[in-house]
Amino acid sequence: MNIINKLTLRHLKGNKRRTLVTIMGVIISVAMLTAVATLAVSFIDLGQKQHIKSEGEWHAFYGDVDETQLAAIRADKNTKDVILSEDLGYAVLEESQNTQKPYIFLKEFNKEGFEKFPISLTEGEIPTKENELLISDHILSNGKVEFKIGDKVTLNVGERVTSDGDLQDFILDQGFSLQSMDGEVIESIENTINKDYTIVGIMKRPSWERVYSPGFTALSYIDEADLLPNETVDASVIWNKVNRTVKTEAETLSGTLKVEDFSVNGDLLRYYGVINNDGLRSTMYSLAAIIMSVIIIGSVSLIYNSFAISVSERSRHLGMLSSIGATKKQKRNSVFFEGFIIGLIGIPLGIIAGILGIAITFYYINPLIQDAMQMEAKLSVVITPLSLIVASAVSILTIFISTYIPAKKASNISAIDAIRQTSDIKLSRRKVKTSKIVRKIFGIEAEFGLKNLKRNKRRYQAVVLSLVVSIVLFLTVSFFTNQLRQSTEALQDGVNYDIVIHSYNFNNYAEVFNDDFINNITSLEEIGKHSLIYTPQIMIGKFKKQQLPESLYDKLGSDDLNVHLQVLDEKSIKTYAKENGVSYASLTNPEKITGIIINQVKGIEGKYGLIKPVEMAAGESFELISFNNESEEIQPVKDLEVIALSDNFPLGVSPMELGDLNVVVSEQSFKQINSDELLENGVTASLYLNSSNPVGVHDNLEDLIDNGMYIQNLEANRQDAEQIILLLSVFIYGFIALISAISIANIFNTISTSVSLRKREFAMLKSVGMTPKGFNRMINYESIFYGIKSLAYGLPISGLVMFLIYRTMSESFEYGFKVPWLSVLVVIVSVFLIVGLAMLYSSS
Repeated sequence: MNIINKLTLRHLKGNKRRTLVTIMGVIISVAMLTAVATLAVSFIDLGQKQHIKSEGEWHAFYGDVDETQLAAIRADKNTKDVILSEDLGYAVLEESQNTQKPYIFLKEFNKEGFEKFPISLTEGEIPTKENELLISDHILSNGKVEFKIGDKVTLNVGERVTSDGDLQDFILDQGFSLQSMDGEVIESIENTINKDYTIVGIMKRPSWERVYSPGFTALSYIDEADLLPNETVDASVIWNKVNRTVKTEAETLSGTLKVEDFSVNGDLLRYYGVINNDGLRSTMYSLAAIIMSVIIIGSVSLIYNSFAISVSERSRHLGMLSSIGATKKQKRNSVFFEGFIIGLIGIPLGIIAGILGIAITFYYINPLIQDAMQMEAKLSVVITPLSLIVASAVSILTIFISTYIPAKKASNISAIDAIRQTSDIKLSRRKVKTSKIVRKIFGIEAEFGLKNLKRNKRRYQAVVLSLVVSIVLFLTVSFFTNQLRQSTEALQDGVNYDIVIHSYNFNNYAEVFNDDFINNITSLEEIGKHSLIYTPQIMIGKFKKQQLPESLYDKLGSDDLNVHLQVLDEKSIKTYAKENGVSYASLTNPEKITGIIINQVKGIEGKYGLIKPVEMAAGESFELISFNNESEEIQPVKDLEVIALSDNFPLGVSPMELGDLNVVVSEQSFKQINSDELLENGVTASLYLNSSNPVGVHDNLEDLIDNGMYIQNLEANRQDAEQIILLLSVFIYGFIALISAISIANIFNTISTSVSLRKREFAMLKSVGMTPKGFNRMINYESIFYGIKSLAYGLPISGLVMFLIYRTMSESFEYGFKVPWLSVLVVIVSVFLIVGLAMLYSSS
């Protein structure tokens, strides 16, 4: 080690406090960079694991392959595992009590299929022979069929085929609900064969079985050795490596083998960055790059300032070295060596701290993530060589940027400049001139304090910059979090219910929710208001041009609106009529169709905010028109007289998009509209509920609902949204806390060093009569000036950034710009507190 480097090490040891602050700044900086890089990779990994847990692990699918094609797929260099499967078809389950699920759907897997697909065994064992069967527990709980392990069953397995009109001989799968018309099932099972099975296990209902699927899933075993020469199966392949080259080679192989039904698992491959034009990884990595850039800016301000102060302190030493022959290169390398030593200590410790910090964070937020995002997989710390290299490289770049200017300055220090100390402070009368008002109002101490700041302009600017960065970051994050919360509320705007029970039985709509059922539901203690609404297919409303706002007419280019009839039950329509000041009798007139227009719809497409879609008066009418799906003909129905226009939404009705219109009618009016064409696609029935405990009452409702119904819990969705915002807030505020830690360390470092270098000045002031009280006042005024200057820059910049965020969010949401005044107050108090404590500590 040469003499210059030895002197540099001695200087670092001699200024332990500043060296320690600089090393801590590097550690925090590197820790954040490592955490951000690790976070991005870990969330990508979480997406992979969650998809595999919910949908199974496979990368490429080859449908209906024969023995020769299967052998070629297995022999492919990219193939790791091959999952064999076959959809055998459907068998009627005579004992099923669920009229919408009258079948068993049989599917076969080989050993790899049972391992790689998400099958959760609750009892018994996995099938290992062709005549063994694994059934879903949904058959027992929902179908009410009393199967048990060891039972032998004979199933007549075939294809689901429709038996009506244009759909004749159309083969259906699990993606189609039970087909019926006018209460009659219009499908059958054909081309059947008998299969004998022994039930060996019970599993949880598979995630791939949809709510409306008509078949309860049951799984059996497929043995490749028993396949007939001409028999085909489906092959799902897991690759050895996942990249774009392998995907291209798989596509080429499918073409060579003439496999017509080929696809890749796009939902999974996008997490690997294999799918073209997929924004997930680019978005994640772009966000990580932006955050890293902010970290670099904050870190450079601290580290650069530390080295600048170090060079200022060592200027005499560097000048002495220059006088005895030290070259520019040696002096420059002295500062670079100081950066190397600090990086050598700080970077490894920072990487360890970053990984440890993110691991602790994941440990505490994993339950939050699983609840908020409904995930089974856990967020794990994924450390890749690339993420560590990126964090280290960016950290080295940060230290280099921070040391470059001070190193260049050090190389130019001459012996005479170092002795005279003229390079640090260059004064003129104009530069340190202060207003007479300052002395008159605050006294001579305030004037001295202000002159001190102007005289030490670089250190003054460093402190102000650190405070401004903290102010902008804190207010921006605070505003962004509030915007997220407002956006969530806007998405829920108009949703005036907590729970809705839907029926996917589109026939016999009047019998789906009978009085006994509704009484059982509403008698629960936690249930408050309720509303039963029937909704037929969308109709067309023919309006006169003057009945629509000119702007709406110009935008739509037509005087037609899509009319959504909301048919309220007797109790609900009476309540709604009373709320709008109209008589119940006017809404149940047997001689004409009447209704109330809800004159509120969402404004600009995709933007949340309500406008009035029609300009009508009570007593006016518009023509209702229905569309016949079979003949594709438009048929006039009748005129609908508008009893009133309302801004109120009945329980269960939400704002429509532009071009659509809600019209509330009674059951009596609906019976006059009723026609075969209108009922062709059925009428949905929904029971909307408000509850004092929506989440708690959910299980009780599950026990009461019929087989053809399902529950949608809006309160659970709201809570999930709140948890996601909380989750984002944890990360965002954690990030801002660390950036602020860097800034605060910078402030303390700068102020304490500045005060330390001014010992002679303080002694001189005391020698000419400045009292301890006056001295403290001067220090306090300096703190106030630091705070005022920082706020003068920080608040306007923050306001501009917040407004830009608002403008961006306003592309999708319609609400006013609101300044987070509480956060602004917190910032103002914090700035003066931080500067005051730093000055107090330094001057003590």
